This record gives sequence, structure tokens and C-alpha cells, in this order.
Amino acid sequence: MTKEKEEIKLGFVVSEFHRDITYQMEILGREHAAFLGASVDRTVYTPGTFDMPLAVKQMLTEGDVDAVVTLGCIIEGATKHDEMIASQLTRKIMDLSLEYNKPVTLGVAGPGMTRLEAQERIDYAKRAVEAAVKMVKRLRGSR
Repeated sequence: MTKEKEEIKLGFVVSEFHRDITYQMEILGREHAAFLGASVDRTVYTPGTFDMPLAVKQMLTEGDVDAVVTLGCIIEGATKHDEMIASQLTRKIMDLSLEYNKPVTLGVAGPGMTRLEAQERIDYAKRAVEAAVKMVKRLRGSR
């Protein structure tokens, strides 16, 4: 089997904070991965989105996945805390993707949104899975 035709192995890093929402994101992400012919081989749960980069790094270091999909939501509070968390999370997962030369996609909704808006953005999981699969295919094609 050629590298391009091999099944794409995804790792999911899922935030447990706002689990009622992230559970739905995880289910939708798994369904979409199967639809695209990819498998979710590993799942790591973190207390919140702030904790995701360490789990992403561990997954990338162990090297048994082709891409990592992050799933979570950052809901606005009374302070700018949500903006700071989102900014640092996106920067660090981008850095890890470049360091390990593997896609790490952002399926984290927020910041600056209400719980209702987070519920409306559950489909970010599908987008993140789709981006991971597309990037793996492009990287395989460039070899």
C-alpha cells in the first residue's frame, strides 16, 4: 500500500472543561473522521484548553499519529482570561506543529463567546478533522 493510500491516524486532545459541549464535539469529530476514511487512534483528555499543549506534544513525540486534532471551547467570562488562554493555546499548538512537522488543528471555539454560541459552534470539530486529513494528504503527496 502506498503512503498516500494508507489510513490516516488521528489523535484527539479533548478538553474536559465544558464537557457537555466538548463531548458533542468529540462525537461529531469521530463520525467525520470515519466518513473521511481516517481513524482516531488515540484520545487524551485534558482538564481545560490551557493544558492541551503538553498532551499534544506527548502525542507528537510518541509519533504514532499522523495529525492531532484539538477539541474544546473557551467561553467568555468577566475578565479577558478567555482571550489570553486562546492566544497562548493557538500559538503553542502552531509551534508544536512546526516543530514536529505534523498537522495540529484547532477545533477550539472561542474566545469571546457565550455558552449558547459555543453550542452553535460544535461543528468546529468537523472543520478541525477535515483540516487534519487534508494536511496529512498534502504532506504525503509532497514526499
